[in-house]
Amino acid sequence: MHGSFRETSLLHSCLAPLLCLGLLLTGIGEANSQEPPQRELVVATKEAAPFSMKAPDGTWRGISVELWHRIAEQAKLRYRFVEEPTVQGLLQGTAAGRYDASVAALTITAERERMLDFSHPFYLSGLGIAVPSASPSAWTLIVRTLTSVGFVQAILALIGLTLAVGLLIWFLERRHNEDFGGGAIKGLGTSIWWSAEAMTQASTGYLAPRTGLGRALAVLWMVASIVAIAVFTASVTSTLTAGKLQGLVTTVGDLASARVGAVQGSSTEEYLISRRISYQRFPTPHDGLTAIRNGTLDAFVYDKPLLAWIVREQFSSSAAMLDVTFDQQMYGIALPLGSGLRKPIDVVMLDTIQGEWWRQTLFTYLGER
Repeated sequence: MHGSFRETSLLHSCLAPLLCLGLLLTGIGEANSQEPPQRELVVATKEAAPFSMKAPDGTWRGISVELWHRIAEQAKLRYRFVEEPTVQGLLQGTAAGRYDASVAALTITAERERMLDFSHPFYLSGLGIAVPSASPSAWTLIVRTLTSVGFVQAILALIGLTLAVGLLIWFLERRHNEDFGGGAIKGLGTSIWWSAEAMTQASTGYLAPRTGLGRALAVLWMVASIVAIAVFTASVTSTLTAGKLQGLVTTVGDLASARVGAVQGSSTEEYLISRRISYQRFPTPHDGLTAIRNGTLDAFVYDKPLLAWIVREQFSSSAAMLDVTFDQQMYGIALPLGSGLRKPIDVVMLDTIQGEWWRQTLFTYLGER
């Protein structure tokens, strides 16, 4: 028994150093996996002014590009840029490991987080709306107003009130007034006709209720119809005036009744689909703004800073930005899952975006303080 005890002790004494060595190597391996690679990194980007823009000599500049330059300098990273034509190409290439990072105007979404890692957000914005800078024609406003959902609802409400009052008048007068008698069809037809005349103040006085209740209802209906017509007329007039002065789309709520455009494959589509807003798809923001200039679109929805830049640089005479921001979005640097770059990038980024250099960069490109 003493021999067995000695063998067990000897075995433990041999295994202990091996176990410690294994744990040490594992810790070193884990630590090294978190270190950024020392090789030259492949960083993908695409044209997305003002975040990433390619100069004629092939160099890149922009908000995201300058931020990456600063991060790489602080973290001592070697890298080279490669161009990818589409956002989908950036995301798929980074997820597959062909690119060590993607730097452009990439919004952080739940769907993208499933296939990628993202750095800490470096810019918070949202969607914006570009509209024609010129006021629509009077006839365009009239046609849009007459065919709008609100106008149709108002007309149906007035018709419904007219039918209801006509039915009540017939019920009260049919046995006491030959003008509203003579069978249900004839009596109801006459009552409804009288109700419509009373509402529009076009009655000739030929038809009139004779019972006390009928006359009380007639007086009440005449007064109520004057108010209803006045409110209806004022509403239509204010709509036409506002549309002439401000345009067809002034708020996010106006998108539901307007001709809306969006870039296909962008996060804007998710927002419009979730709100059940009909829209046309365009390959690029430039194509959508061209449609606004040609008068075939009432509003174009896209990432606000990108859209504002394109409007200012290329479409300032034909389009304008609404002073609204909605559906908040966060921009970040895309990385492969488990990338060791994430930690050093976040440390430098958080320090950078809180300083004066970052505020000056935003002011240079966006005019933001």
